[in-house]
Amino acid sequence: MKKLVLIAGLFVAIAGSAFAQKIGYVNSQALLQELPAFKNAEANFENYRNQLQKKLEQKAQLLQSDVQAVQRKAEQGELSPVQQEQEGARIREEQTKLLQYEQEIGQQLATRQQEELQPIIDNVNNAIKSVAEADGFTYILDTSIGVILYADETMDVTDKVKAKLGM
Repeated sequence: MKKLVLIAGLFVAIAGSAFAQKIGYVNSQALLQELPAFKNAEANFENYRNQLQKKLEQKAQLLQSDVQAVQRKAEQGELSPVQQEQEGARIREEQTKLLQYEQEIGQQLATRQQEELQPIIDNVNNAIKSVAEADGFTYILDTSIGVILYADETMDVTDKVKAKLGM
């Protein structure tokens, strides 16, 4: 009998604590879009991406000019069949190098974006955690992910997180 009372008491305590949980939400995407550091990081990343894109385009234009020059020489009979084969192999090798360079650019961009954004995201996460701890929230959900079907607007902590970030 004592075990039954103890189990029932434990169940009531657990159920009571489950109902006492405080849940808030924040729209992290909207918050990031308003954050000056995020706008700065986006601008820096865009400049970097444009620089790499220009280099890639220049290399592609040089290769295209080279291909046209070889085609012109072949049409004018300036290249023997052996030379045409050699030039074709050289151009295919250059095309492969260009594709590899394009892949490297993709990797560099992903790394750069991570480097630019991670400190900002960490700062926002720390602000969210600080607000949650200060106001006694058990959970803070993110409405930008689109998982919440309904949320009481009084539980929106976005303004508190902005204040914590000095916005």
